[in-house]
Amino acid sequence: MERVLVRKSEPNLWSKIKPLAREKRREPTPAEAALWQLLRGRSLGGYKFRRQHPIGRCIVDFYCPKARLVIEVDGEIHQRTVEEDAQRQAELEALKLRVIRFTNDEVLNQPEWVLSVIEAAVSGNLTP
Repeated sequence: MERVLVRKSEPNLWSKIKPLAREKRREPTPAEAALWQLLRGRSLGGYKFRRQHPIGRCIVDFYCPKARLVIEVDGEIHQRTVEEDAQRQAELEALKLRVIRFTNDEVLNQPEWVLSVIEAAVSGNLTP
């Protein structure tokens, strides 16, 4: 399987983006922290998820390498960056990754539904 880590293709970018990803892991939003508690430790069907993971020029909220699935949790700031989000999503999809998005509200108030959507995506029963 092709690796999509930025380190392989753009070493100069990797040295800049890696500390930012680490910082974002240390300071997750409440919704990111809640979703991480549900995904960590291969608790969803044995699939491993990474959080705040650099891919290309992006740092994605969650990434499942085996399923080539990116999960983004959109907060209020994303309402103002719709165009940027569309560009990021196009870049990720160009790498043959599937992207699914949830709002903070969905993650915090409908965690069972969010997990069911993710489970369908990793098992191949959902095409985001």
